[in-house]
Amino acid sequence: MASSNLKKQARFKRKKSIRKKLTGTSDRLRLSVFRSSRHIYAQVIDDNQGHTLVSASSLDQQVKDYIQRKSPIKKIAVANFVGKLVAERAIGKGIKKVVFDRNGFLYHGRIKSVSEGAREGGLDF
Repeated sequence: MASSNLKKQARFKRKKSIRKKLTGTSDRLRLSVFRSSRHIYAQVIDDNQGHTLVSASSLDQQVKDYIQRKSPIKKIAVANFVGKLVAERAIGKGIKKVVFDRNGFLYHGRIKSVSEGAREGGLDF
């Protein structure tokens, strides 16, 4: 139990360090990603107003339909699809440029897959 607490503390330390340097402005919004053990969440945030403009997660109906079509599917493929989905929704609202906030998570696996999916979807960061 103690090791999971140490991992969480290390992530919060990384997150704090990242967020000191990284903020979403009105012309370049912040794409924040969070992963739990089962799901992945991505949202585009305007830090000046404190509003989430666009979001997507593995709990969305479109993602669930995608998972059912491709029955044995890996979490990394779902994360890539979530990245494409959030990019599609952001471009629909006129958002092209974002800053990627990995939220203290290491840049590999599902976090990397979300960013690659968002790039493939047309977001610039």
